[in-house]
This record gives sequence, C-alpha cells and structure tokens, in this order.
Amino acid sequence: MNSNATSPANGPSSAADAPPLQGANLLRRFAAMVYDSLLLMALGLGYGAVVTFLNVTLQGAPPEGEAIQWGAWRLPVFLGLLGVWLFFFYYFWGKHGQTLGMRAWRLKLVDARSGGAARPGQRLGRALMALPALLVLGVGYFWRWVDPSGHTLHGRLSRTRVILLPKEKR
Repeated sequence: MNSNATSPANGPSSAADAPPLQGANLLRRFAAMVYDSLLLMALGLGYGAVVTFLNVTLQGAPPEGEAIQWGAWRLPVFLGLLGVWLFFFYYFWGKHGQTLGMRAWRLKLVDARSGGAARPGQRLGRALMALPALLVLGVGYFWRWVDPSGHTLHGRLSRTRVILLPKEKR
C-alpha cells in the first residue's frame, strides 16, 4: 500500500503499519452469501408484489383459479429482478464495502491493488460476474485454490478482493 492509501480497518495509515490484506476463505464467503440470500429473497418478494400489483392494475385481475398473464412483460420483469439484486450489491459495496452478510462475517470488498475502496466500475463488474461464477458449479469461487494470489475468478477479472477484517477490540 502506498502512503496515501487507507487501511480497510483503521483509516489512513502508512505502508509500514498497514496490516496485510488477508483474503477471506470460502467458508466465510458462503456463510455471508446465506445471510445475503435471505435479504435478496425479501427484496425479491417486495419487487414481485410491486410488479404484480402493477400488472393487475393495468390488465385487471385474472379469472379465479387462473395465473396472472405476463405476456411480453415476462422478460423485462425478470431483468428488473436481476437489476434489483445487482443494485443491492453495488449500493452496499459502494457505501461500506460490505453487504450486511459480509459485515456479520467481517468481510470487506476492496480494490485488489490498493486495498482501498473498490471503484464503481469494479463493483459493477464484480456484481455482474459473481452469479455466473457461483452457478457454474462454483468454479469462479474455487478458482482461488489454483490462482497464485488466491483470487476468485470474478475477483481477478474485476481487480477486487474480499478480505477478512480483524476482530474489533471490545
């Protein structure tokens, strides 16, 4: 870290007293994902309620026992849900470098080179790549076991890193 860099845990520091950035292990990452998935489900339910209300308001209620018809809106509604989820990560990574699940497990997203806050393009790139990295049998996450620097695939491509923060002194 250079002398103008900010330590993720303690604010401004010099390179001499900055703690090394320890990458977070997969167990902690997956535990944080479980926490965040509960929040994402709640956001998804809220989004679904809003778009269902709009659909029924515009098209009228379907006959009893029949499903709501989405027609040409099916894809835009699905893409809207993905957008809500992307915004969740983008917003929290930008505000604190952490989602609520990451905060519970003392994880933080940082720029891989400087250790400072991830830039907007990095946050967006990571958010876009993280789901495919998980869905393809988790290969993007298990990549860290073969990467010389211990990066996940989406971390390497977005030039970000998830670090483990030190325990807070009580």
